[in-house]
Amino acid sequence: MPPPPALPTPPADDAAFHDALLSDDPELLYDRAPCGYLSTTPDGVVVRVNETFLSWTGHRREDLVGRRRFVDLLPVGGRIYHETHYAPTLLMQGTAREIALEIVCADGRRLPVLVNSVLDRDDDGKPRVIRTVVFDATERRRYEQEVLAAKRRAEESEARALQLAQTLQQTLIPPTPPHIPGLDVAAAYRPAGDGRHVGGDFYDVFQVAPDDWVLVLGDVQGKGAEAAAVTALARYTVRAASVDHDAPSDVLHTLDAVLHLADTDRFCTAVVVRLRRTEGTWRATVACGGHPLPLLRRAGAAPVLVGEHGPLLGVLPGATFTDTDVPLGPGDALVLFTDGVTEGRRRAGFYGAERLLHVVDEHRGSAADVTGALLADVMAYQSGVARDDIAVVAVAVE
Repeated sequence: MPPPPALPTPPADDAAFHDALLSDDPELLYDRAPCGYLSTTPDGVVVRVNETFLSWTGHRREDLVGRRRFVDLLPVGGRIYHETHYAPTLLMQGTAREIALEIVCADGRRLPVLVNSVLDRDDDGKPRVIRTVVFDATERRRYEQEVLAAKRRAEESEARALQLAQTLQQTLIPPTPPHIPGLDVAAAYRPAGDGRHVGGDFYDVFQVAPDDWVLVLGDVQGKGAEAAAVTALARYTVRAASVDHDAPSDVLHTLDAVLHLADTDRFCTAVVVRLRRTEGTWRATVACGGHPLPLLRRAGAAPVLVGEHGPLLGVLPGATFTDTDVPLGPGDALVLFTDGVTEGRRRAGFYGAERLLHVVDEHRGSAADVTGALLADVMAYQSGVARDDIAVVAVAVE
């Protein structure tokens, strides 16, 4: 029969403790234990301390035993905690476990420790002695500090990212639509969730020539920095293309081509409306690329969808888009929206087109009235939490 395997050789620091285990020397086990031991009177005066505690702290036995209380070894904050929490807990419950404190060493440095204490009582229940074990928590404290520092860096990074996202969002969503003589223009926007991430919805209203304006509302797939980059690309491509092309369909064709060439796999939807006034009469030309069709609300008539559906932008090769001319008279309005409106969700299902039509039909005041009412109704339908970005733009002939 082979001999049993030899026990591993203990580290040098634990050799004395290992020898004590083999010889069952209680005194050596106490004195060389891998933790600090203290015994104090009920009022905290040190009556016994082991060598481990002394070696950790640099204190001499003759300076502690019978001369100092345990609380005297704590810094000011630790003393306050000792008197308000540690000592009362020990007195009432008889034990105090895993108390994080600092011991002031002989050279003034502070040693992070975890303390367990028990209060022994005599047969009459009178406190007799407090036995305390002290564990060196230096590595644990260092780890906790590293975790806290990492958490702080992460929070600071998140705050910077949020600030950047909000700044970037402001460049993609104009604060207020421009003033257009003869037209009433309003917009409403609400990012998904808590608004901490840049959404893909964008809109823009800009002038190309006298009495010649372009309105665009779009939605880039996804969220975050990459989606924001594509959103910025789409917005400024529409602006540039509108200078060279009169037809919204050609603007969408240019945007589609740019997205195909861009280093991204994100697609986009958009509706472009060209608004021109000739001899005092406004006319809108509408083209859609994968986007919900806008609503046309004539004075005295129910709203209807206007335009023709086109393919998603940046997806299909050879995509074509169609222009639809819409004459606009006094009181007529166009309402553009992203799918965050109709696809607003709750347990009962989607917000839907029917409810959208009803709200637009019911609010025939200013353009701001309809955009504000529609946004409020969609938010209320979702109990105040937007599941997706919501953008609404309305333009009405005065």
